[in-house]
Amino acid sequence: MYAVVLAAGKGTRLEPLTEDTPKALVEVDGTPLIEDVFDNLIDVGATELIVVVGHLKEQIIERYDDEYRGVPITYAHQREQAGLAHAILQAEPFIDDDFMLMLGDNIFRANLGDVINRQREDRADAAFLVEQVPWEEASRYGVLDTNEYGEVVEVMEKPEDPPSNLVMTGFYTFTPAIFHACHLVQPSDRGEYELPDAIDLLIQSGRTIDAIRMDGWRIDVGYPDDRDLAEERIRERGPTKVSE
Repeated sequence: MYAVVLAAGKGTRLEPLTEDTPKALVEVDGTPLIEDVFDNLIDVGATELIVVVGHLKEQIIERYDDEYRGVPITYAHQREQAGLAHAILQAEPFIDDDFMLMLGDNIFRANLGDVINRQREDRADAAFLVEQVPWEEASRYGVLDTNEYGEVVEVMEKPEDPPSNLVMTGFYTFTPAIFHACHLVQPSDRGEYELPDAIDLLIQSGRTIDAIRMDGWRIDVGYPDDRDLAEERIRERGPTKVSE
């Protein structure tokens, strides 16, 4: 399966770690964030990596060139950081089948394989890992609501009044239908093309989206303190990357 990695952001919240380094190359316990992402994706079956790059992209390209652990890498260039839906569209020319998507600043030690298996059942147009967070934190994320079968019926980006405390993490699988939805998305109040809006368009068109509860943990490395927390978790719980 193809795997898309989004690694174009500037990482301003991670300064001073990102003053002269792309966010994806910030190290956690001695390993660049993007390398941890690559390892996770390859361990669950990625056969080609499409990396969306932007800010200080030359450092990423020079470091990994055209392959990692024998898996070929293709680089897609996002010249303007305009949201996740916009970033995904940069990978469209290189993909003609189902694919995984992982944000390049997330550390996962979780059941990614369950999401891949669900996608391979050919009953859904998307599946993604979700987790419950405290209600007071839900408005910071892409929030979703599900029916009794675990199918997603509503998605919204950072709502003021969340319908649930179930939120999206940074790991997804999609069919190419997501590209059409991303083309239709309109800019949000933040001026960005939001991935939850594209997923919601899939739902409105009658597509099936499955939510898989996370078994394990993940950390979105957005601030220096998050990097420190991720290092602590890794050292406490050992090197295992993926729960099969």
